[in-house]
Amino acid sequence: MDTFALVVTVAVALFFTYTNGFHDSANAIATSVSTRALTPRAALLMAAVMNMAGAFLGSGVAKTVSEGLIETPHGDSGMGILFAALVGAITWNLITWYFGLPSSSSHALFGGMVGAALAGGIAVYWSGVFEKIVIPMFVSPLVGLVLGYLVMAVILWMFRRANPHKAKRGFRIAQTVSAAGMALGHGLQDAQKTMGIVVMALVIADVQDHGQIPAWVKVSCALMLSLGTYAGGWRIMRTLGRRIIELDPPQGFAAETTAASVMYTASFMFHAPISTTHVITSAIMGVGATKRVSAVRWGVAKNIVLGWFITMPAAALVAAVCYWVVKLAMG
Repeated sequence: MDTFALVVTVAVALFFTYTNGFHDSANAIATSVSTRALTPRAALLMAAVMNMAGAFLGSGVAKTVSEGLIETPHGDSGMGILFAALVGAITWNLITWYFGLPSSSSHALFGGMVGAALAGGIAVYWSGVFEKIVIPMFVSPLVGLVLGYLVMAVILWMFRRANPHKAKRGFRIAQTVSAAGMALGHGLQDAQKTMGIVVMALVIADVQDHGQIPAWVKVSCALMLSLGTYAGGWRIMRTLGRRIIELDPPQGFAAETTAASVMYTASFMFHAPISTTHVITSAIMGVGATKRVSAVRWGVAKNIVLGWFITMPAAALVAAVCYWVVKLAMG
């Protein structure tokens, strides 16, 4: 039973990574596709490869997820808690994907973990949740917004006398690099989140101690994220690429460069698991505001922000219900 529960939980964790890939692939490439810097298929293939590469760049975020948010549960009930957390996150991912709302897979996962932990009666490290999740949830979009505005303002000043057609053509090429950097940051952040969950499952099953991430865990998480990315998240891509603001290549480059910088800083300096969705969305808004504040479709932005606040409680509720169902099924 223990082995079966472990296999099922790991499989569900990998499926979560897959949904994360197609849910969040839009984050990395929507701006490049909307400005026609890359074709959709070329963009998805590039994002899949860079996601794979990013997954191997560090382990700080994985450690935060596996050790810093909830007490490691034990036994069959512990595996049930982890399973319920993942189901809560996947359910919310699928709902928001269906409606084309770019909510955060990361916060769906964290909400699922907290909801399942509370339902299962194990400790939630609220200081860790506050420092590593809640503070970055508010700070990273603000940084993305302000930095996006400043980066775009600098670009506008530097190229104020340039030929507009030549500049746009140059930025279209530059966007290939900035989109790749964004996808690398997505792999660095989001593959590690699932690695942390799989490590926790292995610890619960007494297969290993906290510490090193086995090579097969890194490879499988990276592969599933890449496969999910290549499957594509067209609905969300439309929201990010077109509905917030019509982007041109310089704006796309500024937004992607800003978002990638924020993700690398959060990963390497603070080991904080931040939302790629939040960061790229706020960067697009900041960049758009340099044109004029009214150029940003704030009604769409308002719905997205609403999604940010709903995600954690909604995923927590689904995870708690799922845990009670699992507990009943286990007798």
